[in-house]
Formats: sequence, C-alpha cells, structure tokens
Amino acid sequence: MLTPDVIRALTPALLALPVAFAIVLRCFDGSRARVTALMAAGLHLILTLAIVFSGMLDIQNDENLNRSIDRTKKQSERVFAPQFVPGDPMPNGKPSYSTTWDVIPFHGTGAEGERVRLGAVQFFIGLDGLNVWLVALTSFMMIPIVLISWDTVNRREGAYYSWLLLLQAGVLGVFLSFDLLLFYVCFELTLVPLLFLIGGWGPGPSRREAARKLFLFTLAGGLITLLGVAGTVLFMYERTGQLTFSIPRLVDLVQSGMNKANGESGRSLWTETQTYLFLALAVGFAVKIPIVPLHSWLPGAYAEAPVGVTVMLSALLAKMGLFGLIRICLPLCPDAALAVGMPVLGVLGVIGIIYGAFCAYAQIDMRRLVAYSSLSHLGFCVVAIVAFNPSGIGGAVLHMVNHGLSTGAMFLMVGILIRRYGTGQVEHYSGMWTRLPQLTVLMLVFSFASIGLPGLNNFVSEMLMLGGVFDMRNANASATAFAALAALGIFLSAWYTLTMVRRVFFGPVKEPPTSVIVTDLTARERLTVGPLAVLCLLLGLFAQPVLDVMLRDVTRLAQVGDEARTRAAK
Repeated sequence: MLTPDVIRALTPALLALPVAFAIVLRCFDGSRARVTALMAAGLHLILTLAIVFSGMLDIQNDENLNRSIDRTKKQSERVFAPQFVPGDPMPNGKPSYSTTWDVIPFHGTGAEGERVRLGAVQFFIGLDGLNVWLVALTSFMMIPIVLISWDTVNRREGAYYSWLLLLQAGVLGVFLSFDLLLFYVCFELTLVPLLFLIGGWGPGPSRREAARKLFLFTLAGGLITLLGVAGTVLFMYERTGQLTFSIPRLVDLVQSGMNKANGESGRSLWTETQTYLFLALAVGFAVKIPIVPLHSWLPGAYAEAPVGVTVMLSALLAKMGLFGLIRICLPLCPDAALAVGMPVLGVLGVIGIIYGAFCAYAQIDMRRLVAYSSLSHLGFCVVAIVAFNPSGIGGAVLHMVNHGLSTGAMFLMVGILIRRYGTGQVEHYSGMWTRLPQLTVLMLVFSFASIGLPGLNNFVSEMLMLGGVFDMRNANASATAFAALAALGIFLSAWYTLTMVRRVFFGPVKEPPTSVIVTDLTARERLTVGPLAVLCLLLGLFAQPVLDVMLRDVTRLAQVGDEARTRAAK
C-alpha cells in the first residue's frame, strides 16, 4: 500500500502519463502504435489502481473530517476536502485541502502602493469520495477502448491513439480538478480531440457533419458556462475581497455568506444572483450530458464516431456534465438548485427519460438505439442530482460508474457485431444466438445490467436514485409525480432493450451477406468485454464498499441542500 506522501507525489502522473504517451505515439504507426497505446493504458490502470486502493481508506478515515455522520448536525463545516493534493503545505503534518502550485498569479496594488498578491489560478487536483471511482472508471475503460480499436482503425494509428490519450487526459482533468478555471479548461479542451477523432476516423459518410455539430453545440454551451464561471469568481471577489478559483474555498465562502442573514428575510447577498449563475453554469453541462432539448448532436456523433470513441462518449464524456452539476452547480448555488434546478432541469430530465425511451424503441440502427438509451438513463441521473439529498446524489455518482460499464459494454458488443457483418440495422439480423452464442450470452448480461435486473450493477444505483427522487422535499415539485415518471423510464428501458435483443438474437436465423467467415468472439474480444461483465456482477452484489467511500462527501453535500431548504422555509 502506498503512503499518503507517495500518493500525493504520484497524483500528477495521472494526467502526465497519457499526455507523455500521446506525444510519443505521434512517432509511431501500425502495430507499434497499437502496442504502445495498450501499454500506456495498462500502465495508467496500474498506477490508478495503486492510488485508488491505497487512498480510499484515507478518504474514508480522515481524522480531521470523519466524525460521526449525523444528518441532523454538520459533520464538518468543510464541504469539499480533497485528499493527496500536490503542493499541499501540510501544516503541522495535516492536510490543508489546498495547494501552493500557482499557474497564473494575479497581483494588485495595496493601500500603501505596494504590490500584493490577490489570488491565482492553481494546479489544484486531488481525490475525494465524489471523483475517486470516476477516475478509476476513466482509466479502466481505456483498455477495452484500445482493444476494440485494434482492428477497426487501420490508418494513421499513431495519430488516432494520440488523440485518444489526450482525450483521456482531458476527462481526468475534469474529474480531478478543484480549481474552477482548471476544471473549465479541461472541460472545453476535450472538444479538440473529439473533433479530430470523429471527423478523421469515423466510418460513416456524415462523420464530419456530426463532428462539427458536436463541436458547435458544446462550444456554445461552454461559452455560456464561462460567463457563469467568471460571474461566480467576480461576485465573490466583490463581496469578500478574496480572488480565488479554488472550488473548496469558493464553496466555503458561499456557505459562510449564506449563513449570514440579510435583513428580516433571512436571505443572503448571494441568494439574489444565484439563479442567473446557476443557469449559466448549467448550460454547458446540460449540452455535454446531454439534456433535452440540447441533445440533437447525440445520435449523429454516437453513430458516426469510431466504436472506441463512441464508447468513450457514452461511458466517460457524458459523465463530465453530470459531475459538473454535482461539483459546481449544487454547492455554489444551493438555493437556486432547489428553486430552479428541479422545476427546470428536473422536468427536462424526465422528458429525456420518456422521450429517449420512445426514440430508442423506434430506432432501426443498434448504435442509435443504445445512444438514445443513454439519453434516457442520464435523464434519470439529472433528476436524482437535483433532488439534492444523499440517496439521489450517491445513487447518481454510482450510476455514472454503472452506466459507463453497462452502456459502454453494449456499444462494444454492437461494434463487434458490426465488425463481422458491416451493418447495424436491426432488420438485417435474427437468430444470432445460433451463430454467435458467446456474443449473445454477453449481450444478454449487459442488456440485463442496463435495464436494472437485481443482482447486476444498475439495479443498486437506480433504486438509490428512485429513493432520492421520492425524498426530494422540494416545495416546487411533486416527489410522487417525478418518481412515478422515473420508474416508468426503468420499465421502458426493459421494453426497448429486450425488444432489440429478441429481434437480433432469437427467432429464425437471418444474417447479412458477408464475404468473410463469421466466427464467435476471439480471445482479444473476450478480453475486451469479459472484465466488464465481471464488474457488472461485482458492483451488483457488492456495491456497499463503493458507497462507503462516497459517504462523507455525499452526506456533507446533501447537508448543504438541507440548509437551503431551511432557508427557503423561512
């Protein structure tokens, strides 16, 4: 097991390693590029597992924070407490949950004309209960992504894997960041690799149009979010005199200001501007998730991208938007999250659940079907997050991991089938159980996981999210109505998923014409999808250790929501 000091020293390598290999891969092509990319993914996974499993006990057992957890009183005034922060000064040998690594310092003039430091954009990264499993998921999924690309990308392989690793670094930067501007920069930089990966290696004729649409949608949403970022920082500077981009510090300032009543109404100075900043911050995240009606880029991008990039879009990049709601929108704008989040984002999330399900059922292409299923599942996550309670937030974070595994795996299975026959049209298939029994069994496992079958991973997170929606305690929305519609989404997911499975894998044998000999899963393909099936089972049976690591951070964030409810009731 690694010591905290060693983990702190190794944490920057989580970002540096994929960037370094991305530079090296520009010099390779062909099989050398594939092997190098697989080696990079393997080394990164080993490093991540060493950090995660050595550090998760420290996340649970930090003596400065981990007092008895009681929802009726604050566990700690601190909302976010990142562990293993590079550059932490460690006063008295204890973590300060801050860093001294400045990237862009800001200076001004003091009262006597002297030059004073106002603040800085910092390289502030770390781990806590909210991001640790998403970091692990990002590292783990690179192995099947590289393996599925092994024989589907046959030109400029070095450039392809280079962009793929840069995309991984951007995603990890979002999950690890505790500096608001660093978070935003990493969030937006993921656009560049995506544009080149979809436009340069997509198999479809409309790949460049799909890449442009994704780029323009996400860029437009990101620019609006930038206004929210700037507005948040400048407002806090104006009110407190502190120029900081540190997310933990901004959240602490918000909570401190919210607890200081402003006149008889009990409303703080921050309350009046929260709604506008919440909506501005949420737009970019809503596009990335995506939330209806900002989803029109999704079917084209998922269908036109190389299968490895599609897996990355569904398993990882969509989670950045959900994570932004949890990390930034809820703690920085808690009153607005209750007053506006559920009426606006909650309603749009429910529309996405139902609309995505019916669109999935209507699809004749398996890739688009799974893409619309993601729209439905992620809408459920949005509703659970804005419910703003422990079950909703904890279930949503767990579902990000579970959805990444199950839906990513379904895209892999569809990609393997298309690799053999060259088409994803449902009508071209029937009775594939007879021809491809191993592929069928694994597709059944992932389909059952996706629809939330008890014993598999999605069941646990969906029940937690459903419980969170029932317990939303929001005067602006009906918990029963939202929970009923979310539950309907679970039923509809079984409807369209099992319908697709029945049509493709059962019945009389019907297969598209092909000039090659079709065989069942190869050893490499079993290595690609087999571990995902094992994890779907393990997380369905043993989810509690994963939830325990999140407990402190989920509970404290939910307490912020409870405090906002108390203020709203005054």
